[in-house]
Amino acid sequence: MILAERAARVEAEALAARAAAVSSGTEALIARLKLEIEKLRRELYGSRSERKARLLEQMELQLEDLEANATEDELAAEHASRATTVKSFERRRPSRKPFPEHLPRERVVIAAPESCACCGSTRLSKLGEDVTETLEVIPRQWKVIQTVREKFSCRQCEAISQPPAPFHVTPRGFAGPNLLAMVLFEKFGQHQPLNRQSERYAREGVDLSLSTLADQVGACAAVLRPLHALIEDHVLKAERLHGDDTTVPILAKGKTTTGRAWVYVRDDRPFGGASPPAALFYASRDRSGDHPERHLRQFTGILQADAYAGYNGLYLPDRKPGPVTEALCWSHARRKFFVLADIAANARRGKTAPPISPIAFEAVKRIDLLFDIERDINGLPTEERLAIRSERSAPLVAELEEWIRDERAKLSRHAPTAQAIDYMLRRWEGFSRFLADGRICLTNNAAERALRGLALGRKSWLFAGSERGAERAAVMLIGTAKLNDVDPQAWLADVLARIADTPQGRLSDLLPWNWTAQSARLVA
Repeated sequence: MILAERAARVEAEALAARAAAVSSGTEALIARLKLEIEKLRRELYGSRSERKARLLEQMELQLEDLEANATEDELAAEHASRATTVKSFERRRPSRKPFPEHLPRERVVIAAPESCACCGSTRLSKLGEDVTETLEVIPRQWKVIQTVREKFSCRQCEAISQPPAPFHVTPRGFAGPNLLAMVLFEKFGQHQPLNRQSERYAREGVDLSLSTLADQVGACAAVLRPLHALIEDHVLKAERLHGDDTTVPILAKGKTTTGRAWVYVRDDRPFGGASPPAALFYASRDRSGDHPERHLRQFTGILQADAYAGYNGLYLPDRKPGPVTEALCWSHARRKFFVLADIAANARRGKTAPPISPIAFEAVKRIDLLFDIERDINGLPTEERLAIRSERSAPLVAELEEWIRDERAKLSRHAPTAQAIDYMLRRWEGFSRFLADGRICLTNNAAERALRGLALGRKSWLFAGSERGAERAAVMLIGTAKLNDVDPQAWLADVLARIADTPQGRLSDLLPWNWTAQSARLVA
């Protein structure tokens, strides 16, 4: 009965996965047809206004996400159907055009078998060959690699021998790992949407449609998810994390909604830790406090973040498996004072500028003394950092607390400087916790640096096509590669080329910090 129940559950999951794949494929087909209809309408009757052009770009971006979703769901349905009698779903794709004749061909012949795989005889006779064409790119030089698989028949038993076909990330695919790495890095690292990439490739003489590129992105996201799971496990086992979030406009019906991108950074280098740094990204439709609680449900260390109320549930004493320790960011506190004491900004504003606050100016000077000490001890072991802080930073913090309490008593509660002071005094325990733990940093700048790429990218891609599109960006692990001083494009190309032949237990060899060491050994 248990086995029957388990088999029924597996078959039901396979049916659900197939239904999801059918639905995603249908949505992608509808979006592609709508886009083609709008393009035809514009070509025949429509105005060539800027507004119409923006509408077509929005439809192309939406199609990009739907095509990638459909490919991910198709691969999931194929994986779920292997252990059941449920028929695998194969999505209809537009017929692929032959590669341009002007591209050079590089013929790579796989070594022929020396003996028959069936009977072991060495009497092999060549019958013919199959040629698999893979589109590959060398920076700004396109070529088609022809992988030749010769067929041989055994004159003794008539069995046919042939090497296996080369691996492609997409089933029945055609794109090589270097081409895929370039597309992924351009999209998620350089923030160039696929429709712009498609136009650029067309100008170079290679026709790669938006739908084709989106298909490859969805397949790569599915292939890289095991590495994302390893990064997630590594980050959440940290003693201390930096956490932050930023806005990500997400396309909705007739408008965009303000979603969020969350990042959690493990970086033990400031206190001399040996663990490699890594960044973990998530995406959500809103900024509810449920999201960080779900992301960090197994984490019990130190969280360095701003004073966002959504983190408060993590700090509760009765939280399971244990409370998270709060450590607040002095850069956030300093910024509130700096705005009121920015002489250069006031000079630009001219006569309309508000007067410089002497209290805010003095607060910035006092906080900067703490930053000077932190620069001196960055990278030292925990014990040394704690000893220097006890000797040099603790007296400054005590003087700062006494001074701002005295100044606060003289101010109205509505004064801007009073609000900046209250921000610190209400959370003084979180701000002063760095004096008792050498692992804690003074700021949360590590998380803010990790989000800087998204902030810059918003000006280029304007919005994400869907929440799943935002999640796909998190899977690419480009931020972790950068933290480990690894070229993201080179790393992605090598990972996509090797991941199919890498056993499950050796996937950690492909992580950026291990990949660097392995590359050095190969060069040697």
